[in-house]
Amino acid sequence: MSSHSPCRVVMTGLGIVSPIGIGKHAFWSNLINARSGIGFLQSVPSSRLPSKLGAEIHDFDPVTHIYNRKFIKVMSRDVQLGVAAASMSMEDAGLTRGDVDPDRLGVVFGAGHISSTPQELIEAARQDVPFDPGNQFDRWGEERMGKIPPLWLLRQLPNMPACHVAIEFDARGHNNTITSRESSTLLAMSEAMGTIQRGVADCMIVGASSSATDPFDVARFNLFESLTRRQDDPERACRPFDRDRDGSVVGEGSAVFVLESYEHAKRRGAQIYAEVLAVGSACDGRIGKVNQYGSGLVSAIRSVVQRTGIRPEEIGHINAHGKSTQRDDLVEAMAYHQAMGETASRIPLIALGSYFGQFDAGTGAVELAGSILALQNRELPITLNYETPDPGCRLNVVRDQTVPLRNSLAMSVNRTSMGQSTACLLRAI
Repeated sequence: MSSHSPCRVVMTGLGIVSPIGIGKHAFWSNLINARSGIGFLQSVPSSRLPSKLGAEIHDFDPVTHIYNRKFIKVMSRDVQLGVAAASMSMEDAGLTRGDVDPDRLGVVFGAGHISSTPQELIEAARQDVPFDPGNQFDRWGEERMGKIPPLWLLRQLPNMPACHVAIEFDARGHNNTITSRESSTLLAMSEAMGTIQRGVADCMIVGASSSATDPFDVARFNLFESLTRRQDDPERACRPFDRDRDGSVVGEGSAVFVLESYEHAKRRGAQIYAEVLAVGSACDGRIGKVNQYGSGLVSAIRSVVQRTGIRPEEIGHINAHGKSTQRDDLVEAMAYHQAMGETASRIPLIALGSYFGQFDAGTGAVELAGSILALQNRELPITLNYETPDPGCRLNVVRDQTVPLRNSLAMSVNRTSMGQSTACLLRAI
């Protein structure tokens, strides 16, 4: 294909499991009607936690969505969410096992740290006799190791979502896992897109899944992440780009997309959501001055704009990361202005984390799903709790009421707290 321009890559399937709905119809209905998925944590005792809120999925049953049910017992919740969303996505694309040559069907998935639950290790950690520091390590080896379930580690490996998705659909083509926190989904999209354009795959299953609502992750996020301390009204706690934001909320979820070459999709008469025009990525690197914060996101945005030849003023909306911390939102806003000038203050912007918080790799996938459905339905949902604009951000945040799309072009971005950044340009077809 070296002598030809790369083939067009389109999105033909979408599946989602989220705190505001399981399946694209429930998700979109709650999104467009401004129904938050954030409340007080129910699965974890929170009385002693600084942040007592979370966006949990309460009505998820993996048996409903996963074909290979015998594997459910060795799937962590992260994996279950991912495989379920992948099943919905393939069904939405009108594909079943065998419809695509298995050798030309691949998987690229975003994942992060998958925690074990206390119940999995409680027998091994249980102290039956008085603690003796002199022989604790010998006793551990002799008495405790045998009490760890033999398949315990299989539930924790970050490559397991991609593995189980491939097993579910007999996908024998390119398979990889991206572990780059919130930027994982768009990086996976980029890799899958390249795999199709190289001519080694007709179809790729792409997405991410993660859950940050188990006891270990909730504790970890409370220690190392900037979480909101609000307790008065959970649904109003997460407020991206609002002047009074004070942190994010833990959550969980997964979204998965089917990508195909345009020719393959047209040949089988598939419904097409959007064409993936370009994905760019960069990193802040070693930061010295304040104005260098967000330089990775600036480079990522400039990359997709330059490669597509699309002018910033042509972009119909921005699907922002909007982490809802004072620092991260300011850095993100500054990057938009640096990359696109004053145009950045005019492009309609949505920050869907206000509905379901932040949960590592899966965050970017669920956010992207919202943008894809906005393109399909020609309407932008509001950003919740954007009440007092932050003069330091100067963005056109959609608030108060939904607005019709001004065109079919969208830019979705994600950025980690360490500066790994991605930007994607999509166009509805």
